[in-house]
Amino acid sequence: MATMAAFSHPMVQDFMSNISQILPAHHKHCDELFAAAEESAQSGDWAACGEQCGRFVRDMLAHFDAEENLLFPAFESATGMSSGPTQIMRMEHGQMRELLGQLEAAQRAKDAETYAGVAETLLILMQQHNMKEENILYPMCDQALAAQVEQLSERISGELNTRLEQA
Repeated sequence: MATMAAFSHPMVQDFMSNISQILPAHHKHCDELFAAAEESAQSGDWAACGEQCGRFVRDMLAHFDAEENLLFPAFESATGMSSGPTQIMRMEHGQMRELLGQLEAAQRAKDAETYAGVAETLLILMQQHNMKEENILYPMCDQALAAQVEQLSERISGELNTRLEQA
């Protein structure tokens, strides 16, 4: 399983200078954590699942926070659009936060059936959400925020990396 180190630190600064590179790389990282936790749940290794699920939830929440506190406000300010794509993404983040809580509860209860059901629902939502962000919103952000995209990308990368170092 890949760790966040493959996403963070020098690689971010050296090779990822726009939103369309940084955040999809973090999506992939979160997807890998999700898959590892799900595999552990399926095999009944609840201790490993707890650790992996905890990292997955932490990194997902960090991702949501980076978008909601840094990216979305900058995009809305630059475009004047506050009831468009960012509103939909925030709504979906709320739905995923609820599912993350259910996933953690199922893990703590060692409830394989509930864990699998919640994981399936969450996976579908994440896939649809990520496609919208990666194919529509992030390219719009790169274009609308062209004058500040490098600085904003550094702030987002820094926020995601700081969360990892605190864990």
